[in-house]
Amino acid sequence: MDPSKIKEKIGRFRILVIGRANAGKTTILQRVCNTRENPEIYNSAGEKIDPTVLMASTERGEHDIENEMVFRNNPGFVFHDSRGFEAGGESEFDKMKAFIASRSKKTKLKDQLHAIWYCIPMDEASRSFTEGEIKFFSQCDIGSIAVIVLFTKFDALYDVAYAQLKSKGASMEEAEELAPKHAEESFAIGSQLKFLYHSKDIRRPPKRHICLPNMDKDDADCGPLIECMAGTMDNEVLQQLFVSTQQTNLELCMKYAIERTLLEVFDSAKTTAS
Repeated sequence: MDPSKIKEKIGRFRILVIGRANAGKTTILQRVCNTRENPEIYNSAGEKIDPTVLMASTERGEHDIENEMVFRNNPGFVFHDSRGFEAGGESEFDKMKAFIASRSKKTKLKDQLHAIWYCIPMDEASRSFTEGEIKFFSQCDIGSIAVIVLFTKFDALYDVAYAQLKSKGASMEEAEELAPKHAEESFAIGSQLKFLYHSKDIRRPPKRHICLPNMDKDDADCGPLIECMAGTMDNEVLQQLFVSTQQTNLELCMKYAIERTLLEVFDSAKTTAS
């Protein structure tokens, strides 16, 4: 289907973002939507919420996962925010499960959840999975929704990598240059990913994960996240919607447009030959 027709029929790409309060979620969404502005918030009736009212409810501990976050710079994305599930956060977990179940029952694709981004910050002292995160990946039935784990603030691991390289005899300059790659390589074979994908405690692992460093920098690149998301989508219609909605990776748009054109040419030639 033509991307313009997909947008006309479905409208917006809907993402549930889960993570602790300090996971850098808003920064990631700003990068994806290519803006520094805060999102506008709308309730389930489509009415814009006054920021002061929203702040007051937040201070009272109230949080509505049904609220939609939309950035004016790219209204093609709509985000829902679910807080992380710290120890004892049974209420938040139940609200999230109910929200996913409710959206899964929607008959129209535009009202369903299209993806879940689970943000886990790497600047925590322990950097281990919390009870709530284990609970999500072991108990929450997400059906066919694409789930990606975003390891945010990944640059926090660079200092550890730097120290390791220095201890092995690298100079300060060499250690600083090699630290990012060393951190990625160490993380790829580390205990966290082994636990996430292979532990008996994780019955529903994510489809993929992505490491996101330096998202707070002016030259931050969210291209890897965009490509990861596009490559994760099994539903071709949703994949085209996502690719056409994102505005930060024009090369990706061209890539999928060429692939779609080649496929159409191949199908046409096949039909003619038969």
